[in-house]
Amino acid sequence: MADFTIYIGNKNYSSWSLRAWLMVKASGVAFDEVLIPLYQPQSRAELLRHSPSGKVPALKHGEVVVWESLAIGEYLAECAPRAQLWPADPAARALARAVSTEMHAGFANLRRHLPMNMRSVFAGREIIPEIQADLDRVAAIWRDCRRRHGAGGTYLFGGFTIADAMYAPVVSRLKTYRITLDDEAQAYAESLWAYPALQDWVAAANNEPMVVQQFEF
Repeated sequence: MADFTIYIGNKNYSSWSLRAWLMVKASGVAFDEVLIPLYQPQSRAELLRHSPSGKVPALKHGEVVVWESLAIGEYLAECAPRAQLWPADPAARALARAVSTEMHAGFANLRRHLPMNMRSVFAGREIIPEIQADLDRVAAIWRDCRRRHGAGGTYLFGGFTIADAMYAPVVSRLKTYRITLDDEAQAYAESLWAYPALQDWVAAANNEPMVVQQFEF
């Protein structure tokens, strides 16, 4: 049994689980994975056994339990500093934290109107102005990070960081709803989509038996 255990929800729908799971994978620590099916009669009780908030993701490491995605990332960055989950340069690290926190706290219209569903394709969703504003801001963030700090690789800050994990569900949404951005932002989205750990998650989501009708089309 590994020292770390990550508790997650349905891989097809749970965007926050995806973010934390990618962080754990990128950290390089050995971990066990426990998937708790969401939106079932027993889900709440099972979640509360592992997460004091009754939500996923949650990370357990010995007696330590961390139940919020960015806090999980911060904890892993401290436990596995060689993985460089945050950029080494202070200015880049500050920007990475800023754009990660903005993703965490914002983009409500994008979340509400374009829920994550990795198995489905729905190209006919109306992109109302509020969604377009969120998409425009995401693209601006990606362009800015890549231009300022992305020279060392294909991700926002060169190598894969927590910031990339935070935006991975957005790339999934672009695929589901057949949305394209400007060339520079789209190139980053394609690079992130090809990230091996993300593709592992996508494959598992496609093979997942659980279906939540409220998130289907």
